[in-house]
Amino acid sequence: MSGKIAIVDYGMGNLHSVERALRHAASEADVYLASDVAALEKADRIVFPGQGAMPDCMRNLQNSGLLDAVLRAADSKPLLGVCVGEQMLMQHSEEGDVPCLGIFPGTVRKFAGPQFAVNLQEQSDTSAAQVQHEARPLKVPHMGWSRVRQARPHALWDGIPDNSYFYFVHSYYVDPADSAISVGETVYGHNFTCAVARDNIFAVQFHPEKSAEFGLRLYRNFVNWNI
Repeated sequence: MSGKIAIVDYGMGNLHSVERALRHAASEADVYLASDVAALEKADRIVFPGQGAMPDCMRNLQNSGLLDAVLRAADSKPLLGVCVGEQMLMQHSEEGDVPCLGIFPGTVRKFAGPQFAVNLQEQSDTSAAQVQHEARPLKVPHMGWSRVRQARPHALWDGIPDNSYFYFVHSYYVDPADSAISVGETVYGHNFTCAVARDNIFAVQFHPEKSAEFGLRLYRNFVNWNI
């Protein structure tokens, strides 16, 4: 299924990598960056990426003049959120204590607790000998390849085996108030939601454009998604 696919360009996100991956996955589609309302509204499908700190992302989206257009698109058009783009769909983020778009009920939370640490060796009161004998903590940000369990079937999982690896880079994760919207989960210190979906919206914490074969397959599935 071809058509116009707009990547929301509000100054935050790995836009050109997303664009290249989409073009590769769907060469017949008209893929372009949309930095104004008219360009966004003429699209058949919307990709909503995000990268960086949540306060900056929300501020840039507001200042770009695209916020209301994104909300209108989320009401009716197929929309794929990526990384912070997934987080921005929630109601509130602990990062900067800022309100988000409120499309899904839930909170964006930081990886925190005894199972997480940046680096024990950076703590001045911890000797090298102590480090060697203590359980190695997980580092924040969560960075690298992790398995994704498909919590429930969805068209965008088509052709992607359950527990496939995808590439992550993040310090915060979504905690949906409604567990029914969780369609993908990953374990890092604890189990967390890494993919959400409802009606015409699908969003992921990982980076499909950095996730090799199955990331491209997910983009292809989005292009063919008939809501």
